[in-house]
Amino acid sequence: MKIFCIGALSIASLYHAQAFPVSAIPENLKKNADAVIRKDFTTIQINRIDDVRYQFYTVTTVLTKDGDDNALVFIPYDKSNSISDVKVNIYDESGKKIKSFSKSDFGDFANNNQGTFYSDNRVMALSYTPTQYPYTVEFAYQMGDRNTVFMPDFIPFRSNSVSLEEAQMKIINKSGIELKTKIYPSAYNFASVIESENTGEKIYTYKNIPAIEDAFLSPQPVKILPKVSFALTKFNLEGKQGSINSWGDFGSWYYNSILQPVSLSTPAIKAEVAALNLQGTTEEKVKKLYQYMQAKTRYIFVALGIGGWQPMLPDEVQKKGYGDCKGLTNYMKTLLDEAGIPSYYSVINSSSSPVSFDKDFPKMGGNHVILMVPTEKGNIWLENTSQQMAYNHLSYNTTDRNVLSIRKNGIELIDTPVYSAEQSREKQLLKIKLNEDNSISGEGNFAYTGIQYDNNLVLSTMSPKERNEALKSLLSILHFEKIELKNFLNDKDNAVAKFDLDFKANNYSKNAGSSIIFRAVPIYSDNVYKTDEKRALPFELRQSFEDEYEISFALPENYKVEELPENVTLNSEFGTYKLSFVKNGEELKVSRTIRINKGLYPKEKYNDYISFRKKTINIDNSKILISKI
Repeated sequence: MKIFCIGALSIASLYHAQAFPVSAIPENLKKNADAVIRKDFTTIQINRIDDVRYQFYTVTTVLTKDGDDNALVFIPYDKSNSISDVKVNIYDESGKKIKSFSKSDFGDFANNNQGTFYSDNRVMALSYTPTQYPYTVEFAYQMGDRNTVFMPDFIPFRSNSVSLEEAQMKIINKSGIELKTKIYPSAYNFASVIESENTGEKIYTYKNIPAIEDAFLSPQPVKILPKVSFALTKFNLEGKQGSINSWGDFGSWYYNSILQPVSLSTPAIKAEVAALNLQGTTEEKVKKLYQYMQAKTRYIFVALGIGGWQPMLPDEVQKKGYGDCKGLTNYMKTLLDEAGIPSYYSVINSSSSPVSFDKDFPKMGGNHVILMVPTEKGNIWLENTSQQMAYNHLSYNTTDRNVLSIRKNGIELIDTPVYSAEQSREKQLLKIKLNEDNSISGEGNFAYTGIQYDNNLVLSTMSPKERNEALKSLLSILHFEKIELKNFLNDKDNAVAKFDLDFKANNYSKNAGSSIIFRAVPIYSDNVYKTDEKRALPFELRQSFEDEYEISFALPENYKVEELPENVTLNSEFGTYKLSFVKNGEELKVSRTIRINKGLYPKEKYNDYISFRKKTINIDNSKILISKI
């Protein structure tokens, strides 16, 4: 799906000589920063419903190599754009110009970061390799666009470790069309926008915003920073004009202009649905159709058709066996239509940190499409781009947010599922033989659901050797001599990933005279949790989960349990932890459960969370003593 991303722009010109010495950057903006945005000026002039002009001007100083990505020089565009007045200057630390470039120095490429695909999207890019740090990049260009539906948000920056001296967005609206604006303040007073108006020009400004430290468990910048959103009440997209006074009229336009022209079945599609001989409940029919579609298609990004937003025709996907999220979802919807099962094409913001559409501020948005099937038992959600994803399962990139569910008479905003800790479980059963040479040998059974199913789905595409290496790396807390993952199962009916493990690990226990000491929990998180007395921002636990371990230790011959830790239960607002022990002859059973509750927590509670996690790790490291009889 096409995303219209725009950097900074402004009336400001490169024709006036300027200097950008690094010494002029305030010290507070250098703290935690790999790059500093010195200037980020944007001017948008809306002339008509199908004519908008952008002027971009940015100056970015890169302090370290890690900041290089913040000064990349590129211009994404498509056939609706015209580009002019491209200028680039490079400055050294003192502010002396060391290099200049123009439009002729840019390469022109297919805008492709997702493998083989078809697209009208292209990118002009300048290849520049810095020879010294710090350095500064000054970049300006102008762009004309016939599409006015994509009004960019005004955000100070989009990543950690970047600070800002000054940014300005100026909007000159000569079209006579109402421009709606909404300011979203920072929830944590991290920064604010200054709004002003000057003879028909709306001006928004940010100044002196420090970098967001890339600290442990920091929320993504989208949850911390303010933003300003814009939307024209009437717009153009590739010659299709519409209105967006409400989600209702925008949805009607979307349905009639984008979806309806490509919602066409064929005799071949009718025949393939009939050949499946669907029986049973609605849920059973949907599952059979979905898994049929998965088995015969694969994902390839396609950005053709009404600005990259219109899906491929269903018969193209059927014949070619591929499509992107739009095409595959449209094809799946057509299969369901032929089975007499209603479903809804649903636009979503897919990202690791949930982003929802504002029910009170309609505007074009989203970067992904999924399908929602309403039933009497609840909504069924279908992710159509994965050949491995389970039926009625959404990944963490699409849960806990809303979608634009496109209907004939408008748009309905519907929430996607939220997986509880109980639904996102790891179940681990270990049978371990303790050996007198301090090694252990054993076997394990592992099962994962919910978000933890997502985390292990990558194993389904790996070779046996790759799986073994992946597990060896993941469980590196043990010193493996041998490890073999067996019987991997991706249960796509129930969204469960399962596998068995055979292993031998050395140096697990230690000798203490005629006794042996070993850790109660073989596999645990070895994260280092550090307190922070100067925490500046809240912390985010992005997912709820629950791990349940049952560990059976078989003692060496002629040994007995001498000392056991006490059973422990910890309770906190962040989660719970339990560890218990049961002796049964020559066998010792250890049960361990940890549950973590997702949430955005205030900075004042950060050290409380760190204390809770430190306690869980210390208890995982509780020692058991066995002695010779």
